[in-house]
Amino acid sequence: MTSPVLALRRAILDAASADAELRALMGGVLRLYDEPPRGSEPVYALFGNVKAEDWSTDLDRGHVQNLDLVVWSEKGGARKGLMVADRLFAILDDAPLALDGHRLVNLRVTELASARDKDSGLARVTLSLRAVTEVV
Repeated sequence: MTSPVLALRRAILDAASADAELRALMGGVLRLYDEPPRGSEPVYALFGNVKAEDWSTDLDRGHVQNLDLVVWSEKGGARKGLMVADRLFAILDDAPLALDGHRLVNLRVTELASARDKDSGLARVTLSLRAVTEVV
């Protein structure tokens, strides 16, 4: 059985890579990573923190996941990062994603927050998601 976290990440990658507008905002290719490749320049997004908890019932085994997508923007402005985060919001909020080994009950964007990283000076936009899945 596939982990619900890994199944959701794969489905997010598939949905994001299929979106031409998102790819264009990121310079022509999807730049969504677990960690930024060495020497990579923004704009790119990372899978951030994730917490998966049991959400089983008497009849079904399931999980609730709270996860972050973190978009890093170029120095000097958050505009591009906010545009990428807004596009990810449009793609993912209430999306009917297909997960390997799991059924997505719902997926919601719960928060969008922007801050400036004090060390690098880069703008960081965090998109927080909540997903409920059931094992199939």
